[in-house]
Amino acid sequence: MQKIKLGVIFGGMSTEHDVSIVSGTAVISNLNKEKYEIYPIYIDQDGDWYVYTNTNKVYQVGDKISNITKIDDVISYLKNLDVIFPVLHGLYGEDGTIQGLFELLKIPYVGCHVLASSVAMDKAYTKIIFEKAGLNQAKYLYIKAVNDGYVLVEKDFSEKKVSLDNICEIAKALKYPIFVKPSNSGSSVGIRKVNSDEELKLAIEYAAKFDNKILLEEQLVGREIECSVLGNNEVKASCVGEILPSDAFYSFDAKYKNAESKTIIPAQIEPNLEKEVQKMAIKAFKAIDGKGFSRVDFFVDDKKDKIYINEINTIPGFTQISMYPKLWEASGISYSELLDELIELAQKQY
Repeated sequence: MQKIKLGVIFGGMSTEHDVSIVSGTAVISNLNKEKYEIYPIYIDQDGDWYVYTNTNKVYQVGDKISNITKIDDVISYLKNLDVIFPVLHGLYGEDGTIQGLFELLKIPYVGCHVLASSVAMDKAYTKIIFEKAGLNQAKYLYIKAVNDGYVLVEKDFSEKKVSLDNICEIAKALKYPIFVKPSNSGSSVGIRKVNSDEELKLAIEYAAKFDNKILLEEQLVGREIECSVLGNNEVKASCVGEILPSDAFYSFDAKYKNAESKTIIPAQIEPNLEKEVQKMAIKAFKAIDGKGFSRVDFFVDDKKDKIYINEINTIPGFTQISMYPKLWEASGISYSELLDELIELAQKQY
């Protein structure tokens, strides 16, 4: 049988570059070498593309890539491939940008297409889609940093200029503590939890360093539950897992640097709540017109039987300990089998 020429792209220009290295190299090491002729591609933080040759090294967050050779003609290199597996987290990789390139080149690729990728990456617009879908979520405010000032975006998209003091006054409806999030950022980069007006002002200024669109969200009290989804038109959901963060919330450091953060798979949750989470995960995925795979995150208040959707990740972490593959492993699909299924789903779209 002729091997499939598979490109695996990792690294990238986002703040999640180092995590992408770990995910991408984990994918490469778990691919079936009898089925695929693997073309590992590394994008550095300046946006330069390289062939990566050291396919056996196991990377940790912060490790630097070696054994690379620059690709002179990226377009010609990509056109030689049968399928591409982008393992690029964050901006320029998960936001529809690189998916648009694959579309132009007419190359099948794993995962969500341009629309779903861009909508899911932008937390403000994800909120709007989820509202339309009737999915329960946290109350929020949507503001923009514009020309050294701020604009409040109303539910009907009308805008009005506001000061930081105005924002603090309006945000009282959410009640402290409040989470401040850049709209376009992943792995909890740029997010802060605040308990006062002064902290809120500083957090907004900090979030604006990552994106001019900023969300202020009420704190939800509940268990952090995650569910993996898989499919194109016929979508299935995995069992659910629970995050026990070491920090006040599941920050970047808690996810990747603090060994005290734990995951429980499967989560110890009432069967009726698990079924509802799975149902909501599939609905959220279809609402953004998702394809291939995503991980959907929730807060579950099991004292009140209340479920809130938090966000959807169209290229979730794919390290050996990441929730997405671990949930499918607990649901009966091994890491390597999962990769096979994702590649097959990509091919079926073309």
